[in-house]
Amino acid sequence: MTTGKTAASAATSPSEVASLYKYLRVTDVADAMDGIGYFDIGLVSRDVRPLWRGMKFWGEAATLRCVPANRPMWKLDSTEDIVAAHGIWFEEVGRPAGLGDLPPGHVIVTDGGGAREVGFWGSMNAMAAHANGAVGIVTDGYCRDTAEIELQRTPVCAAARGRTIIPGRIEAIEAQVTIGCGGVQVRPGDIVGTDDDGVIVVPAEIAGEVAVHARAVLIADMHARRRVYEKLGRKPDETVDIEAVEAYYAGK
Repeated sequence: MTTGKTAASAATSPSEVASLYKYLRVTDVADAMDGIGYFDIGLVSRDVRPLWRGMKFWGEAATLRCVPANRPMWKLDSTEDIVAAHGIWFEEVGRPAGLGDLPPGHVIVTDGGGAREVGFWGSMNAMAAHANGAVGIVTDGYCRDTAEIELQRTPVCAAARGRTIIPGRIEAIEAQVTIGCGGVQVRPGDIVGTDDDGVIVVPAEIAGEVAVHARAVLIADMHARRRVYEKLGRKPDETVDIEAVEAYYAGK
């Protein structure tokens, strides 16, 4: 098997490294990080979880830092203005540059800044981010419209479900900077992933090595589980499809 150092040098960009994580479980990655001495590093708060079962993604981090707004939204004069409240707010306070032209495959990681209940992410803007190439969104704040998020299968992990809108409650002030999310440092280009067990962040400098060790953990576990499947007479499924995993990683 290729060594971690060789794999890291062969995968020269974060997107190439992220491809090494395709089949990995969060637990495989956590085991690999433990194995090289990164105990409990990258474990995003257990409060930050997928909003629907079966969600899984891996990608390079694109970061967004938010803070609580220091002024309320002003009173609006008409139904039309209320419908257009977000546009009016952003015209006044602006938006940070840096997330508009990202390559496909990124994960938008959002530092909610401790703002009170506010649906910074919702069914429309999260779906639009997904359509524009984000493989996932992670926030230690709130997400609203969560029934629609699940119906759309929009990949959002959030700490809580919210009801209110952005104007007057939260401002996005910086993009593509080092942030904290769920108690973990996240930098642009770090590898971020989730599944039903939670969210993990792998620092970019160890991501190639971690992927190699985690792959070995996964394949060993698949062999062990398939032997038990056979003993029980259980029909094999994709979680014990060792051949597919080994074929994908051949030469990587």
